[in-house]
Amino acid sequence: MNTQNTYLASKPHYEILDGLRGVAALIVVAFHLFETHSDGDHLAQIINHGYLAVDFFFMLSGFVIGYAYDDRWNKMSLGAFFKRRLIRLHPMVIMGSIIGAALYYFQDSSCFPPIHDTSVGTMLLVMLLGCTLLPLPVSMDIRGWTEMHPLNGPAWSLYFEYIANILYAFVFRRLSKIWLAVFVFVAGCATMHLCVTSPNGDIIGGWALNWEQQYVGFVRLLYPFFAGLLLSRLGWLIPIKKGAFWFCSLAIALVLFCPRIGGEEGLWKNGLFEALCIIFVFPAIVSMGAGGNVTGRSAKVCKFLGDISYPIYITHYPLIYVYTAWVCKTGTKLPDAVPYMILTFVAAVLLAYGCLKLYDEPIRKKLTQKFLMKKKIV
Repeated sequence: MNTQNTYLASKPHYEILDGLRGVAALIVVAFHLFETHSDGDHLAQIINHGYLAVDFFFMLSGFVIGYAYDDRWNKMSLGAFFKRRLIRLHPMVIMGSIIGAALYYFQDSSCFPPIHDTSVGTMLLVMLLGCTLLPLPVSMDIRGWTEMHPLNGPAWSLYFEYIANILYAFVFRRLSKIWLAVFVFVAGCATMHLCVTSPNGDIIGGWALNWEQQYVGFVRLLYPFFAGLLLSRLGWLIPIKKGAFWFCSLAIALVLFCPRIGGEEGLWKNGLFEALCIIFVFPAIVSMGAGGNVTGRSAKVCKFLGDISYPIYITHYPLIYVYTAWVCKTGTKLPDAVPYMILTFVAAVLLAYGCLKLYDEPIRKKLTQKFLMKKKIV
């Protein structure tokens, strides 16, 4: 008896794009650590545009989905597509919710008042619902930040990632390049409008289950994801023979580390900067990353960063909750907090790597063998 994959073997990865996802994920962890010390002031944040990594992730996802699946639909059913996506994404969604639950009561209630009044049963119910990725209403917020995934805030972007996959499978895989380009243009206009008219001068948002936040989330999703899909179909790659990964890493870091633009008197200027980055700079970076080559040590770096990119993104935030509660309780300011920030950063990387090797890779292998391989007697 042997096994035969029902579908085409997995295509080779764009190694540089994998690496760039990891670079952006690590910057997100650092951004969230520094955000703790900004007291909610968008103008005072260090690594000021770190949140744009989410928009970059959406674009990478759209590009990779197009590359991996556009030419498979004559051999792959809708059910098989969704199985593949669930196997790829959902084990770590569950792990992120479990880690969030495990660390929930290690956070100080003076920073998160609802913790004091939240029973273990209620917390476990929220954890189980978080494992499904269903968005929770504000009435079930057990942290006080209006998150629709209060045990693991960044899961909001996975919620929208799932929506994008559903839209792709049912609608957008069927669209011609022209109609897809028309949609991307309209979505780009919506992105520009949201950015320059935002009362805070930025595109931050998407994590709460209310009309305003859901609108922000959908705008943040639709242009980058489907622009990435269009870019994959058009094949507009920018070839870079040497140093492509390092050049693209520098480019994404410059965007995410860029200080606030325009100040309090010119919020629209910062919004314009963010719109231009999302609409023009991110596609250029993806094109250069997909068009570049990587070998030797750089290839190993890309593989490592790509492997931990998703685990670190979806598991680091419970550690940020704990760090935030510690800062709130002790009043520790920068630069005194830097050693503890470094400790939390290293812990996030180690936690992600442990989850990857001990949980994510083994369970995805088993699920793939069970649901995506068919046995054939010979």
